[in-house]
Amino acid sequence: MKKLLLISLFGYLAISFWGCTSTKEAQNQNIVKFATYNTSLYRAEHGFIMKDFLSGKDEQMKSLAEVIQINRPDVINLQEFDYNSRGEYSKLFRKNYLEVGQNGQEPIEYKYAYSAPSNTGVFTNFDLNNDGKKHTAADCYGFGKYPGQYAFTILSKYPIDTANIRTFQHFLWKDMPNAILPTFEDGKPWFTNEELAKYRLSSKNHVDVPIMINGKTIHAIVAHPTPPVFDGVEDWNGKRNHDEIRMISDYITGGEQAAYLYDDKGVKGGLDTKASFVIMGDMNADPVCGDSYDNAILQILHNPRVSKQVSTGDKIPSSKGSAENFKKNPDKGNPNHDTSMFGLRIDYVLPSSDITVLESGVFWNSKDSKYFKLTNGGDITDHRMVWEILKL
Repeated sequence: MKKLLLISLFGYLAISFWGCTSTKEAQNQNIVKFATYNTSLYRAEHGFIMKDFLSGKDEQMKSLAEVIQINRPDVINLQEFDYNSRGEYSKLFRKNYLEVGQNGQEPIEYKYAYSAPSNTGVFTNFDLNNDGKKHTAADCYGFGKYPGQYAFTILSKYPIDTANIRTFQHFLWKDMPNAILPTFEDGKPWFTNEELAKYRLSSKNHVDVPIMINGKTIHAIVAHPTPPVFDGVEDWNGKRNHDEIRMISDYITGGEQAAYLYDDKGVKGGLDTKASFVIMGDMNADPVCGDSYDNAILQILHNPRVSKQVSTGDKIPSSKGSAENFKKNPDKGNPNHDTSMFGLRIDYVLPSSDITVLESGVFWNSKDSKYFKLTNGGDITDHRMVWEILKL
């Protein structure tokens, strides 16, 4: 009987250890939970979202906070999260929602944050979509009705090395070697030389945010490439999505492959070839189906610098809830891997190959789950949180 009790106690402690990655024991073992979550936190006009952050009572924000409190990641990338240059939105979301228990959940605190400036809603003063009009959302460096719409922010329990953050907001598409630029049906360039001289590649931003975890630097590589749709035969968005993803692949490859890159401070080149990283974001590209150009996401998934465990292996984040929403179709891959209401795997957490993936998942609950309401439909957001427990 004593032996049985000891075995049961050991099992309980093991479950407690793996289930809570924020314990001192887990931190000493360099076990950290990373997550990405497209939150759909934007509004119809610039600044409208401030009142909801201030109130602490917005139902969408409360539900998003509850999802975060349930999953309790140590580092999380929040996408489609409106940008505020002073970081007020991030501070208010933490103070009024995350640090307040939602629906019986324990509050969660993130001491460190970085909000990335975005190309969305920033006018180019060109008629980029050739519809005879200027100053529409499509004529911005990144589609948006106002500056900073659809931006992203990173929250962390670990210190962020702010002095060494690299951003690529202003990198020009034309400066990528062999860029796949859009053309008219007759092969003529879609953009004029004047437009190309100023047109940026990143539809939001591409950032490298170094996070200091128990003496080790992990580079959070974050981006949100444009959806490869909402265009015409020129496939402007499809080709841009492809090259935005290529930029990530080139950056993590480093060396000569990334020699052409320059960041917003003028520093050239990519990531050190020995650096550890975690790519996080809504890539708007599925490896099997969808509208992406030339299987764009495979540029990252097949990059040898990326862990095969979650790129193509047995640790690909999955859930039961997505399979209940989408019938299995061999031509469209495994529905358990879907991360969005579009029936596509488009949200990713992809660590470097030197990092071990212990567990992974998509927070998409089946009908018998007590959390089903949080992932039933697209009222809160049309994406699901993707998370991974990593041993550094």
